[in-house]
Amino acid sequence: MDKFITFLNDCVWSWPLVGLCLVGALYFSFGTRFVQVRHFGEMVRLLFKNDKSKREGISSFQAFALALSGRVGTGNIVGVAMAIGYGGPGAIVWMWIIAFLGAGTAFAEATLAQIYKTRHGDQLRGGPAYYIEKGLNCRWLAVTFAVITVIVCSMCLPPIHSNSIAMSFSTTFHIAPWIMGVAVATLIALVVIGGVKRISKVAELVTPFMAIAYIILAIVVLAVNYQAVPAAFSDMIHGAFGTHEVLGGIIGAAIAWGVKRGIYSNEAGQGTAPIVAAAAKVDHPVKQGLVQGFSVYVDTLLVCTATAVMLLATKCYNVVDPATGGYLIQSGVAELGQPGVDYTIAALSTLLGQGWGGIVISITLFFFAFTTVMAYYYYAETNLVYLFSKNHAAHPRREKVIIAVLRVVFISAVLFGSLKEASTIWSLGDMGVGLMAWINIIVILLLSRQSFRILKDYEHQKKSGIRNPKFSPKELGIKNAEFWEEE
Repeated sequence: MDKFITFLNDCVWSWPLVGLCLVGALYFSFGTRFVQVRHFGEMVRLLFKNDKSKREGISSFQAFALALSGRVGTGNIVGVAMAIGYGGPGAIVWMWIIAFLGAGTAFAEATLAQIYKTRHGDQLRGGPAYYIEKGLNCRWLAVTFAVITVIVCSMCLPPIHSNSIAMSFSTTFHIAPWIMGVAVATLIALVVIGGVKRISKVAELVTPFMAIAYIILAIVVLAVNYQAVPAAFSDMIHGAFGTHEVLGGIIGAAIAWGVKRGIYSNEAGQGTAPIVAAAAKVDHPVKQGLVQGFSVYVDTLLVCTATAVMLLATKCYNVVDPATGGYLIQSGVAELGQPGVDYTIAALSTLLGQGWGGIVISITLFFFAFTTVMAYYYYAETNLVYLFSKNHAAHPRREKVIIAVLRVVFISAVLFGSLKEASTIWSLGDMGVGLMAWINIIVILLLSRQSFRILKDYEHQKKSGIRNPKFSPKELGIKNAEFWEEE
């Protein structure tokens, strides 16, 4: 079974998908004239601006924090180590490239989510399923995406993170995995029962704190090993373009692992972040598009880079030879085997001493993974609501029952993850992310005209002296944007 799952995952994450991600990122970067650079200051300014006049939805910063919760997770610790271990240091440069270009993709998909969002009680719902149906008038594809997202985000992705928590605490604190599984599942239940309001408030408090604390810790490690930092960056650059004296033959692996782990980590193009972006209350879709573009920078260029340089500067990593399974580069650290969380623990242990590195990583992983799992629940719930909300007013009780069932399934998946081997779970998660990315990237490319048109509208209003641009879909000829027409 494991071999079959791995085979399917390899088919999904083939070179065509890697190429599609790169082409899409380039297309949106050039199509928006590198909005991620031109409006960088606007991205930061809009983070903390909130329209308190609107009753529904959550603030831009809460949407940013919740999206960042999904982006900053085990991929920033475990995923980065795997990228280096299987693709060499050069994989990190490709993670940077896909993040920089992917910020344009993140802008486009978040903007589309805002255009086609809907009012659902006192909440705002949206995302790929909504803009596929309203923008492309393709209900069957929207339903397909929604079904995949519900399955992936409720049953495939949560176990990855609960597994990381359970295995880490088992190794470090000798706590039985099932005990951690029950503890994490209970905490998740307490949060998700409160709905999007409680999830966004927890994310708003926890996510920025955990990201900043981890980056500071990495900076301290680098300061202690400052002499090795230039060599670490040199290895990344040479490895990325095939000029490394040892790793020149695995440039293909560097690109593939960098792009795959980059997309998995920052979620640009995957189709999950726009689900959160739609929940923000703003008076022009471009505003939340800019905010979501900035979250990609925070995830990859800050948090992932902090992990990568820490591993390279302390030389706590191995690079696996894809041809033989042996090591092209082997760390001097004793018993540092296959790529994974042990690399990051070993790097921190050079500063904190044996034992403390594992403790710090276990606690960090807990917060990173916990907040990511919260985000996954919101993704799953929103798409489940899409599938069953056509007659929401007539059948509100049915919707409550369906959501209750989802919560049971979701919490059970979190518990299951603490008991299952990580390799199978990672393959399932990767495959799910790939399927979502295939659909979403093609869709946002087909709807790119709307993204470009609305960006021009926003910029035109700003140049005309309007400090707070407003969005009017009728003036731009955009159909099926009922929420904004009502506004």
